[in-house]
Amino acid sequence: MTINIFWFTAFNIFIFTSMIAYSSQPHYLVAVDCIVFGFDGEHLKLLLVKRGLEPEKDKWSLIGGFVGPDESPDDAASRVLKKNTGLEGIYLEQLQIYGTPSRDPIERTLSVGYFALIDINKYQNQLNADYEAEWFLINDRPKLIFDHDTMVEDARKKLRYKAALHPIVFEMLPKKFTLPQLQLLFEEVNNTKIDPRNFSRKINSTGLLIRLDERDKLGSKKGAYYFKLDKKKYHSNFHAILNLIPNLKLD
Repeated sequence: MTINIFWFTAFNIFIFTSMIAYSSQPHYLVAVDCIVFGFDGEHLKLLLVKRGLEPEKDKWSLIGGFVGPDESPDDAASRVLKKNTGLEGIYLEQLQIYGTPSRDPIERTLSVGYFALIDINKYQNQLNADYEAEWFLINDRPKLIFDHDTMVEDARKKLRYKAALHPIVFEMLPKKFTLPQLQLLFEEVNNTKIDPRNFSRKINSTGLLIRLDERDKLGSKKGAYYFKLDKKKYHSNFHAILNLIPNLKLD
């Protein structure tokens, strides 16, 4: 009995000491910010909203909000994205944490950045008009609040890297697409121009695409064949994509 009392007392002292150690630490707010990239078949775009509270009210912002007490950052990002845009079930990946002490002038706030990828034409009707979410050309966007411009540039670098090594870039394309559409997307993501003949030759040589019998005849009478990604071959031979982009830098 004496031993049990001793361990009980020691455990309580340990808990009490830990509580003091925890409570003496500074407390911060945790937020999430979503960098939503979309492709409309011609241009890479960024989805923005106008901030609804001070400071910087009514200025352009990424889609963000605070993490609730009973949710993970991943859950918060999905909730915030759906609430502010109506978008759900889309590709969403954690980018990094932003915690510069002065990033929010009201209170010390750590923000977990996420980037999302969508085919704009597929999700256009799902966008919620209540929050005035608007698409901007990635290179022609307005100045954003706080450190959101830094987040966008970091996300674009990550997108460029991921697009070279993983099939995530195809999240921004319809299930069937033409080679000109694919080339435009790679050009927009990598901010470079690619010779059409070289691109067509190289992409066909990879064996990563499956050509369909159907053609897109909107641009010409002859039309361009539709393709789809062979995901099995992509996962086993993803390095083939690296040769498609001239002067590709992954840093």
